[in-house]
Amino acid sequence: MRARIRAGDREAFAELYEQYARAVYNHALRLTGNWAEAEEAMSETFLAAWRARESVEPEGGSLKPWLLGIATHKARNANRGVRRRLAFLARSPEPRPVEDFAEETAGRIDDARRLALVHDALRRLRRQDREVLTLCVASGLDYQQAAEALGIPVGTVRSRLSRARARLARLSAGSGALDPEKPGREKPEPPRPRGEMESEAAFAALFLQEETP
Repeated sequence: MRARIRAGDREAFAELYEQYARAVYNHALRLTGNWAEAEEAMSETFLAAWRARESVEPEGGSLKPWLLGIATHKARNANRGVRRRLAFLARSPEPRPVEDFAEETAGRIDDARRLALVHDALRRLRRQDREVLTLCVASGLDYQQAAEALGIPVGTVRSRLSRARARLARLSAGSGALDPEKPGREKPEPPRPRGEMESEAAFAALFLQEETP
């Protein structure tokens, strides 16, 4: 597969897409928290992969780490774009109200709310820790593959994953966010509906079990 990709074999690239498109999309969705941004990141990932096909090493295993590494960068760019658009909208006049088609959109809104809760939990992590967590736990890469995807040492992957799990453990326990001005002390957060806190804690708990890659 690597040799065929390097040679520009379009059928091989189509096979690569069929095999990993869903994994790339899911990874981008976890990092962006937005379906449209994840779709865009996935498209840009495979476009970038095609353009960079000659950079694929001739020897090696799965190309999944390579693709997820590209997707990680595309998700970062998508998040920066969202922040720029939000800043622009904050300066724009409020849009005119439109009719609410509640019955037709209830399911989509509910899904979006769940996704927002998941992304809110991940957003409490440092970006570098969040990327390692999604690669190693959610996407199933081992330490070596995650290091390959991000271009960092294996030891850095281990330390970031450990830090991310520790942070999520505090979230799962309902401890709230750390106060950056007072290291080691917790900063109280505004009260939120119990259901939301339980949803975030349940999500956080999914990432706490140690694995042996």
